[in-house]
Amino acid sequence: MLKAWKNWREGMGSNLIDPALRAESGSIREIIRCVHIGLLCVQENVASRPTMASVVLMLNSFSLTLPVPSEPAFFMHSNADPMFALLSEYSSRTRDSSKSTRRSAHFSKNEASISELYPR
Repeated sequence: MLKAWKNWREGMGSNLIDPALRAESGSIREIIRCVHIGLLCVQENVASRPTMASVVLMLNSFSLTLPVPSEPAFFMHSNADPMFALLSEYSSRTRDSSKSTRRSAHFSKNEASISELYPR
């Protein structure tokens, strides 16, 4: 997510495309549009995310202008390796679990609800 957002923000969304897919020049525009739509779907503000009906419309209509995506929900604000940031945050929280105050996280929290699925 971090790499996709940074490349998109810097206008280098084509860096996300696999070289094997770049050979097909006709599909580059479609791939970049799909990345754009994907970034719209993971925006931090849940209310800003498109509905599934809107996503289907965006995927089927190239004449539709897409809004600029805002920062994703899981964007790391650190220049360090994302996995390192998560591990160091976890270890500092477990080490300081007896203390009442905790350091603030260096990453955003996804506060969207989670649906639990049950078999029939």
